[in-house]
Amino acid sequence: MRVSPLVTLGSVPRRRLLDSVGCGSASRLLRGLVCKLKSRWKQAMGWHKRSPQYSYDFHSYCLNFSDGPSYDHIHIPPRVANSNNSSISLPLSNLSCMQMAKFLAYSLIISHLLIGLVSADWNILNQIWSKGVGSNLKNYCESWRMNVELNNIRGFNVVPQECVEHVRKYMISSQYKADSERAVEEVRLYLSRCCTLKGDGKDSWIFDIDETLLSTIPYYKKHGFGGEKLNATSLEAWMKQSNAPALDHTLELFHEIKNRGIKIFLISSRKENLRSPTVDNLVKVGYHGWTSLSMRGLDDELLEVRKYHSKVRQQLVDEGYRIWGIVGDQWSSIEGLPMAKRTFKLPNSIYYIA
Repeated sequence: MRVSPLVTLGSVPRRRLLDSVGCGSASRLLRGLVCKLKSRWKQAMGWHKRSPQYSYDFHSYCLNFSDGPSYDHIHIPPRVANSNNSSISLPLSNLSCMQMAKFLAYSLIISHLLIGLVSADWNILNQIWSKGVGSNLKNYCESWRMNVELNNIRGFNVVPQECVEHVRKYMISSQYKADSERAVEEVRLYLSRCCTLKGDGKDSWIFDIDETLLSTIPYYKKHGFGGEKLNATSLEAWMKQSNAPALDHTLELFHEIKNRGIKIFLISSRKENLRSPTVDNLVKVGYHGWTSLSMRGLDDELLEVRKYHSKVRQQLVDEGYRIWGIVGDQWSSIEGLPMAKRTFKLPNSIYYIA
């Protein structure tokens, strides 16, 4: 009895590719590779666990065929055996090993892509690579960081894991310091040209606190530089220790503006229960002489940070203050109405506050 090398899957006839490969015309090296792949594939499918009577001797099969067209015979699984469980000889087609290699390669590539789509978290890097753009990781992460600063990337909870190391290196680098100092120099240039102070005590300037006057980098050094989701309880416990260092360039700017006779208002996103340790921290590192410090009370905690900052600025305007400028590290602390005459953003790629 002879069985056709075609089997039916559902209503579609399909050739048993794994059982119908003739390797006679391929090189011995390629034949060995292809047949080993076939063997591994069938072992993964559990066929090697079948009865020895119906097992495949791939070693002898792959090493003992001729160089020309031939029909080798191997045993096939019981599901296509004779009723008396005797073996059935199956003629093998003359499909070349090169064709089989291509088939296996395509299968592996497709499997790899599908696994990547299912298991990987979505991020811009996946999209870039899927489109074939030849960006390396360093360029991608620097682009991500820059677009955070430009406010093109918004609302992220954590720094992409592939970019945590890049952000870490930047935030402790001389480049971060140089970028911040350049922003401060632009403030000085603006002050030297813009402001005709009336001397009525209503000229004002606004500073944010975290990553503007004080640095929380010591905290984030121990918490993944933005690669971990923010634990507010842990951060507030650290803030209560009043050990945040000053940012030296803004410390100098703070006193320069104050010495011009401009009233300084501090608007912080910190909660009201942190007022005492925040004041202690500011004084300890050299800040003093501000006019008022606004922090978020219970009612303010229900507002978005941007709306909270706008609310405080509106109160200042209503009291007759002219806001010449704002310095902050978050867009939410410098955007919104009423606007200052100028805003200056300091770099911060670790976290985003909406």
